[in-house]
Amino acid sequence: MTKVLKLVAMVSVGAAVGLPAAAQAPELAMFNTLEKGAWTARVRPDGPTLRLCVRTGREFIQLRHRQLNCDRFVVEDQANEVTVQYTCRGHGYGRTSIRREDARLVQLRSQGTEDGKPFSIEAEARYTGAC
Repeated sequence: MTKVLKLVAMVSVGAAVGLPAAAQAPELAMFNTLEKGAWTARVRPDGPTLRLCVRTGREFIQLRHRQLNCDRFVVEDQANEVTVQYTCRGHGYGRTSIRREDARLVQLRSQGTEDGKPFSIEAEARYTGAC
């Protein structure tokens, strides 16, 4: 058997037994680096203040559809920034980008529709303590 055929055979055996090609990072791993607890988001420029109890970090994704179970699609998943698009059947949709400054500070941008009305939010969220 030639060297090329041996290599092909070894790769095929590895694929057949389920050896991983490369280790993959967990989806939306950036959220694991954020402080868990109470956060305050200040909507710019002079908008309202939102209070969130962050348990996983994913609470930042649906700022306007917070209580709804929506379908999500990860658009961008980087070490310091994630973008997620979501659809809440019968209630609208959104696209949110979260950029991590550090474990206690994030920049948020979200836009979409809520019950037929458009929204656009830019905010800075800071960790404020325990929930």
